[in-house]
Amino acid sequence: MGYEYIALLMFGSMMAMMLTGQRMFGVIGFVAVVAALLLWGERGGYDLAFAQTIKLMNWFPLMTLPMFIFMGYVLSESRLADDLYRMFHVWFGGVPGGLAIGTILLMVLISAMNGLSVAGMAIGATIALPELLKRNYDKRMVTGVIQAGSSLGILVPPSVVMVLYAMIARQPVGQLWLAGILPGLMLAGLFIVYIWIRCRINPALGPTLSREELSQVTRSEKLKLLGAGLMPLGIFLVMMVPFIMGYTRLVESSVIGALAAFGASVIKGRMTWKVFEECTKRTLAITCMFMWIILAALAFGAVFDGLRAVDFVRALFIEDMGLNRWHILILMQISFIVMGTFMDDTAMLVIVAPLYVPIVAMLEFNLIWYGVLYTITCQIAYMTPPFGYNLFLMRAMAPPEVSLWDIYRSIVPFVAVMILGLSLVMIFPQIALWLPQTLYR
Repeated sequence: MGYEYIALLMFGSMMAMMLTGQRMFGVIGFVAVVAALLLWGERGGYDLAFAQTIKLMNWFPLMTLPMFIFMGYVLSESRLADDLYRMFHVWFGGVPGGLAIGTILLMVLISAMNGLSVAGMAIGATIALPELLKRNYDKRMVTGVIQAGSSLGILVPPSVVMVLYAMIARQPVGQLWLAGILPGLMLAGLFIVYIWIRCRINPALGPTLSREELSQVTRSEKLKLLGAGLMPLGIFLVMMVPFIMGYTRLVESSVIGALAAFGASVIKGRMTWKVFEECTKRTLAITCMFMWIILAALAFGAVFDGLRAVDFVRALFIEDMGLNRWHILILMQISFIVMGTFMDDTAMLVIVAPLYVPIVAMLEFNLIWYGVLYTITCQIAYMTPPFGYNLFLMRAMAPPEVSLWDIYRSIVPFVAVMILGLSLVMIFPQIALWLPQTLYR
């Protein structure tokens, strides 16, 4: 049997085993180790798993994962996000669609504090959604706003997904994070422009607060809320500015962020023993899950490298099908969208990155830029019917009056906006590359 057929058999076996409902890292790691045992014998199989474990343990930036995850849980569990939303509620309530615009800004800040889209979805569904529906905002508009805004969590630094991509693609995490800033802000800006235009055309979709409600909030209260709401932004700046200026390294910045979030919750009087215990337990669980997934991905990628599966795919696309490098890149993005209808971003990355990343390098595309493209495509996949990840999260958190059909219809314009954003980054790579190239000269 040729090596290309062995690679296809590995991939097919992995997809089939996933249908059994087993954990992702178990399926991928099992297929990798069994394939190594059959191909290179007992010594080869054992050495493969051991070598990838040592590689994982030697990757110093991996220490950032528990710090950022802990920081996100502290900010979420201590309800500092409530202050943010109250601030946006007061300051943007008089603008058409102002609360929806404030929700997008809330999601950007939550993303900058957490790095996972699930946190933004949970906060948006529990804090913003009831308030928006109570203010007679259109239910399709607001469910789309929360899903689109929460997807920014995997693009705006400190993105945990980009840490995983950096590990697999062997790229510097700091440059990837910097590359995600401008595209993330651009997408948030496009969402805001769309909301404002729709609500100007049809004010019933996002009514403004009444004059009575606006007059009830004094200027001093507005300033007080501004200070309370900007505390999380201050935590982000305290963490990121020393890193960008070169005073601290990545791991040191992550520790600063975690300590700043913990200190802020103590100052606000919201850090109880119960909150600390909950944050610590969740951090440990999520960190262990990610480490097992990375280990499995490294093992699977090592077997694929040994089989020279990349050469087979290159020959198929370029020599047999006659595709140019842009056609291949677009096919890769389409495959992510298809897989995203039934997988989360981590699963997609683990499965295809060992195969796609070498192809992208061979086609002479910038791997930092491609990491941003991958992340934006994951955002789109999260919201693509019939089985988009965010669709079912929203259905689980939304009140009964919001049906699944409402949720499906709500994401159509936001997916269109995200495709526009993806196209802009593909056409103008400097949107993603300008910051890392400027700061890493």
